[in-house]
Amino acid sequence: MLIINLNFMPKVDKEKCISCGTCVAMCGDCFIMGDDGKAECSCGDDCKCDCNIDDIISSCPVGAILK
Repeated sequence: MLIINLNFMPKVDKEKCISCGTCVAMCGDCFIMGDDGKAECSCGDDCKCDCNIDDIISSCPVGAILK
């Protein structure tokens, strides 16, 4: 498994998020659905997972994920 240290925490613009779950499906280690039904990043600045954050960002249909 490839371990990536992002050195940043992706942010979800809750105003734009449409709760489609694409980010959660692509990386359940980094993204969860919050109590408000919107996606949120669940990892900190030292996130270590094997996801490709650029792919996740580009897959969001409304551009709600920011670096």
